[in-house]
Amino acid sequence: MAINLILLVGLVFAALWTVMTVRLIRSIVGLALTSAILSVIMYRLNSPLAAVFELSVCSGLISVIFVTTVSFTQRISKENLRIRRKERFLKFWYLPVILIAAGLLLSQHLWEPQFSLPALAPVKDLDVRSLLWSSRHLDLLGQVVILLAGALGVVVLFKEPKK
Repeated sequence: MAINLILLVGLVFAALWTVMTVRLIRSIVGLALTSAILSVIMYRLNSPLAAVFELSVCSGLISVIFVTTVSFTQRISKENLRIRRKERFLKFWYLPVILIAAGLLLSQHLWEPQFSLPALAPVKDLDVRSLLWSSRHLDLLGQVVILLAGALGVVVLFKEPKK
């Protein structure tokens, strides 16, 4: 139960960081982190297929597409960055306050949910879930490495040299 609470708090902070940061690359990293934490939560809720697709598509592919798009944009000056950061803070100042207040209210009202999840069906030997998570660890690791290599390759290929 404690690990679920830690994951949920991490998910909220990663999502908040994604929204509050001014730099696009940091927002992309925050979005990928949010998606990765969400995939861990999905796996812990016995949805391994949804977790695999969340991790590979949302955390991997979408991040690569965003990094590619950002690599085509121009960097803004430090003065404009400072102005944007101030505008962003003034625009979203209430988000951390709302999250802290909601966390405090929910921590005071810790209640047990009144619903129950249906029992899981037994997993067959050649089921996709068991195949992906039990015997194909290297494939999943390879997929993560390929996605990261693709993202770094796009950054390196489209990065302009400093003048």
